[in-house]
Amino acid sequence: MSDTTPSVMHAPRRSLHRGIMRRLQKRWQFVVIAIPFVWLLFFFLAPFLIVGKISLAELAIASPPFTKMIEWADGGIVTIRIVFDNFAYIFSDDLYLNTYLNSLKISITSTLLCLLFGYPIAYAIVRSGPVAKPILLFCIILPFWTSFLLRVYAWMGLLADQGTINNLLLAIGVIDEPIRMLYTEFAVYIGIVYTYMPFMILPLYANMEKLDGSLNEAAADLGSRPTNTFFKVTLPLTMPGIIAGCLLVFIPATGEYVIPDLLGGGNVQMIGRVLFNEFSRNSDWPVAAAVAIVLLLLLVIPMMVFQYYQGKASEQS
Repeated sequence: MSDTTPSVMHAPRRSLHRGIMRRLQKRWQFVVIAIPFVWLLFFFLAPFLIVGKISLAELAIASPPFTKMIEWADGGIVTIRIVFDNFAYIFSDDLYLNTYLNSLKISITSTLLCLLFGYPIAYAIVRSGPVAKPILLFCIILPFWTSFLLRVYAWMGLLADQGTINNLLLAIGVIDEPIRMLYTEFAVYIGIVYTYMPFMILPLYANMEKLDGSLNEAAADLGSRPTNTFFKVTLPLTMPGIIAGCLLVFIPATGEYVIPDLLGGGNVQMIGRVLFNEFSRNSDWPVAAAVAIVLLLLLVIPMMVFQYYQGKASEQS
C-alpha cells in the first residue's frame, strides 16, 4: 500500500505538468508560424495594397500626385472614388503591350539560355571529384562578392566598339572593323545570362546532388544507352531543380531595369524601364502602379505553376 500511494499522489502533478508543456508548445508553434506571416503582411501584402490603391486613383497636381480613394466630407459623408482608367490605358496603348511582350520574350529566352548552359555545368560539378567540387562551387558563387553594378559596367567595357572584345578580334584579324555589340539586344542577353546564371546552376546542383547514382547504373545494366538514360531517368528526376532555377531567373529578369538601361542604352524597351520612367520622369504614379500590378500578375502565373508541380512531386514521394 505504501508503494503505490506516492505514485497515485504524484499523478495529478504529472498531468498538470504535461498540460502546461502542451500549452507552451502550442504557443511557441503559434509564434513560429506567425513570424513569417507577419513578415509577409508588412513587407509584401501592405506595399501591394498601397500600390493597388494608387493604381485605382487618378493623376493629380498634388503631393503625392494622385487623388485620394476615400474622402471625408462635412456631415460625416464618405466618398469612395475608384477608377480603372489606368488599366484600360495600359491595354489600349501599344507601347505598354509591346514592352510587356518584349520583356517576356527577353526573359524567356534568357531563362532558356541559362538552362542550356547551366544544366551541363551543374551536372559537371556534381560528377567532379571531392577536391574540384568545392573549387567549382566557389567559382560559381564568386561573382556575388562583386557589386552587381560594377559587373554590368565591366561588360560595357568589354562590349564597347573600342572595347576589349573588338580590339582582340581586330588584333587577330577576324574582323576589319568593330562590331556593334553594346546598346543592342544582344548585349542585354549577355548581361542577363551572365548575371542570373548562378541562380540556375545552384538549384540544379542541389537537386542533382540528391540523385541516386545507382539508378543510372541499373539503366546501363539493362541495356539503356547514355542518351536514353538521360532523357528517361536523369532529366525527369531533375525537373524540380529545373523549375526552381527557371523561376529564379525568369522572375527577376522580367522586371530587370539596370541591365537594359546600361547595356541596352535605351534601345531595348523592357517593362522595368517603362515603370521607372512613369514614376520618376512623368510623375504619373497611378499609371506606374497599374503597370506594376499587371507585371506582378504576370509573374504570379509561373509561381503558381511551380507550386502545382511541387505539390505533385511531394504527393508522389
